[in-house]
Amino acid sequence: MRNIAIVGAGQAGLQLALALLDQGYRITLATNRSAEQIRTGKVMSSQCMFNESLQTERDLGLNGWEEACPSIEGISVAVPHPEVAGEKIIDWSARLHRYAQAVDQRIKMAAWLEQVERRGADVRIVDVGVPELEQLSASHDLVLLAAGKGEVVNLLGRDPVGSAFSQPQRVLALTYVTGMTASTPYSRVRFNLLPGIGEYFVFPALTVTGPCEIMVFEGIPGGPLDCWGDVKTPAQHLERSLDIVRRYVPWEADRCANVQLTDPNGVLSGRFAPAVRKPFFRLPSGRTIFGMADAVVVNDPITGQGSNSAAKCSKVYLNAILARESAPFSEDWMQQTFDRYWDYAQHVVRWTNSMLTPPPPHILELLRAAGDSQALAAAIVNGFDDPRTFSPWWFDPAACNAFIREKTRAAA
Repeated sequence: MRNIAIVGAGQAGLQLALALLDQGYRITLATNRSAEQIRTGKVMSSQCMFNESLQTERDLGLNGWEEACPSIEGISVAVPHPEVAGEKIIDWSARLHRYAQAVDQRIKMAAWLEQVERRGADVRIVDVGVPELEQLSASHDLVLLAAGKGEVVNLLGRDPVGSAFSQPQRVLALTYVTGMTASTPYSRVRFNLLPGIGEYFVFPALTVTGPCEIMVFEGIPGGPLDCWGDVKTPAQHLERSLDIVRRYVPWEADRCANVQLTDPNGVLSGRFAPAVRKPFFRLPSGRTIFGMADAVVVNDPITGQGSNSAAKCSKVYLNAILARESAPFSEDWMQQTFDRYWDYAQHVVRWTNSMLTPPPPHILELLRAAGDSQALAAAIVNGFDDPRTFSPWWFDPAACNAFIREKTRAAA
């Protein structure tokens, strides 16, 4: 069987490594942290995986936390009243067709990395730069770059056509807590849109200490939620989180009376620019490195698509590698493989980017109308599982108005 190297131990890289090991491929996996360092380190993301992405894990037998992890049964949307404090002008929820789940990546990635090693892969704990890529490419049939961060990712080169933004569009913060009052009548992602300020959403998850809730803050740079620079301790991070909730989403504050951090590492803040990068690059030797998942398409987490897209990319790349059999992994093949992923990912990029700009009138009308039509609300909510379904009605005012009429008539 062929030798394949994967750089990066996230959702895409580990999922692909385990799938290829199942098929008898020889795998080298390079990452800059051991499983124990991942498990005991800081939280890495606010991952919420919807059914189609969860199914890619089930198909590979990698869903070991499905019974222990709380289920997310739906999504709600709220927008505060611009003039009446504590009131909402939009407030509705709808159920997902199939539940979503959020497993702390410290649990999942540590366990998967250990599993990769147990199955016989060559796991190397190393910071990968050009010299390491040269070494891997000289001894492997294919080298995949699955890392989402670091200087090495920039070697792929930014695609100016696909990249709508050159600067971060949100200041991000995560707070993992226990003790939050559960949502009723069903668990859900509670999405709060704060015009001109940012977004706050919160949802149940499984972390290293057990079930929890993940609080996610997305602030417009320079605005009132761009407020994490002076936070020095986990306790200060929690208090800043609660201050924001009490001030901007008081209906969420009632649920937070008894919260505490899951662990001292259950906090994170930062910012990054969404980007689409070119699918491969050539090393000085002339050999080619092929990018995947966050290395080639990284979205703002506002729509919760990071882990979902990574899992779906892993499946596309797996099928392409298996179909290649003994033929060389040429640059033409790399481009064609990326194009198959882009057929899906471009819809995620377009929809996510639209959420980072002020909503146009037809979207505000759509969100208002969803409060009177469960069919319309369900279409929006279930689009998170497959963002391709948002086209054309999310983007085109005429199509949106027709879609509202269609769903409203169906509910009448």
